[in-house]
Amino acid sequence: MIIPEEVLPDGTRLRLVSLDDAEALHRAYAANRDHLAPWEPRRPESFFTVEGQAARIREQLKQFAEQRAVPWVLESDGAVIGTITLSGMVFGPFCSAYLGYWVAADQQNRGLAGAGVASVCRAARDIIGLHRIEATTLPDNAPSQRVLSKNGFEPIGMAPRYLHINGEWRDHRLFQRILHDGPPPN
Repeated sequence: MIIPEEVLPDGTRLRLVSLDDAEALHRAYAANRDHLAPWEPRRPESFFTVEGQAARIREQLKQFAEQRAVPWVLESDGAVIGTITLSGMVFGPFCSAYLGYWVAADQQNRGLAGAGVASVCRAARDIIGLHRIEATTLPDNAPSQRVLSKNGFEPIGMAPRYLHINGEWRDHRLFQRILHDGPPPN
């Protein structure tokens, strides 16, 4: 599967992660540790190291090669300022994946998440051949819910104690976007 790089309207690059990104992702996660903590699982200290990011990237690239995930980074002026990932990709009659994303604290309110999600949805439909994408948010994460709504995601329910986030099993709002209604690819 070939996923082309895309330049978003403000010049930010949306591209597949590479092993060369371990240092930049280490810096991005270390700088945004407090910003991301309320929205993510608790991470071991090794996650915030270059080695930890390199191991994570290797696993993501393995999943990409197996067509189970597509990991992108948002890059601006040589720095990683966020990530977007399609994970849990399933084909056949389901043709679905999960969407996750984050944008650095100092890059908020620039439309990067919305533009990146729009690009990923196009790639999911036109290149990957997915029918549907699911995303979840904590009930009080209104900014992420706005990103999803602006990108055609519809709320489909609540999942009690869905994910272990910041040390607690947390409820999540479920969203989906149907990308097309045609038959699944052969």
